[in-house]
Amino acid sequence: MRLIYFFLLIIFISFGCDPKNGEFAPEDDFELSAPAYFGSFNERIPEDNPMTTKGFELGRMLFYEKKLSGDNSMSCASCHQQSNAFTDGKAFSPGIDGQVGQVSTMSLVNLLWAEHFTWNGKMQSVEDQSTEPIRNPIEMHENFDNAIRKLEDAGYNRLFQEAFETDQITEELIGKALAQFQRALISSNSKYDQYLRGEYNPTPSEKRGEQLFFTHPIPGQLRGGNCGDCHLGPLTSGAIDEFQGFHNNGLDHDENMDEGLMAVTGNSTDKGRFKTSSLRNIALTAPYMHDGRFRTLEEVIDHYDNGIHQSSTLDILIIEGSNENQASGERPQLFLSEQEKEDILAFLHMLTDEEFISNSKFSNPFENENN
Repeated sequence: MRLIYFFLLIIFISFGCDPKNGEFAPEDDFELSAPAYFGSFNERIPEDNPMTTKGFELGRMLFYEKKLSGDNSMSCASCHQQSNAFTDGKAFSPGIDGQVGQVSTMSLVNLLWAEHFTWNGKMQSVEDQSTEPIRNPIEMHENFDNAIRKLEDAGYNRLFQEAFETDQITEELIGKALAQFQRALISSNSKYDQYLRGEYNPTPSEKRGEQLFFTHPIPGQLRGGNCGDCHLGPLTSGAIDEFQGFHNNGLDHDENMDEGLMAVTGNSTDKGRFKTSSLRNIALTAPYMHDGRFRTLEEVIDHYDNGIHQSSTLDILIIEGSNENQASGERPQLFLSEQEKEDILAFLHMLTDEEFISNSKFSNPFENENN
């Protein structure tokens, strides 16, 4: 059945037609669109891997292609499921051999405005991030010689020719195609986006929650949730400058703390610092934190309110974030009211983008086949 699909797809591509909706697709660059308030992105697309329609379509097929795993049972989409905003709802995901990883699956969203991928920042590009799970012995556990042979047997050479002007399938080109698909995963039509565009009127609770989210508290003067100090701007993600988007958010004391960024930099001051992920579609991506320790958003809010653990690398933004005056060295607390917690939660739910999780352009192209 897959060979039939490939031949049909080749016919569609050859005539410049999108097989998903029957509309004629452009033969030149693949056009991305995003709100101006996300920031510019064209300069963030590598010169040696421009976005093209054919590259995106190939990347989409590879993203859902189980032949990239050692036993043909898993694809990238096994752990990055569209209905869960490209996560899988598990604290630790099992690979093809039943082994589980050490960190939770991160959401793939708005990657154009991100750098230093994975929780500890070990991957420097979307291309590298895309190929590492294929060879990882805990995840898809396949070597690229075998993966390439299986793709060749399935008729992918012609699709690589269409996308990259060569019928030779290589690890590098697999990574480039996967990266093109993932860079196109832009979420920008949540209620929050509609509000920013003047198309949605927030409830009083949502509006209060937005204000709390982006406000750094000043005791006795200004109440805030201190969230936006790390989850910056409309993207609600960390800074993209050199490791500035990594924080120790008080999950553990020194003796129990995971390495985090220190595993990459070797610097002890980076122990316990993890990548600040985007909160886009956060209501769909439980469980939370790098180790999936929190099952609900309510637990996450309670952690920041009164569950912070002191450590030598605790982030200064948390140490200085409180709605009450605290003595030096005292365990940081926000002292949020129950209503304030409910309001922040209401705002977080505004970040859900139903269009993103149902967009057929991002869906499984093999879903109608009898696999």
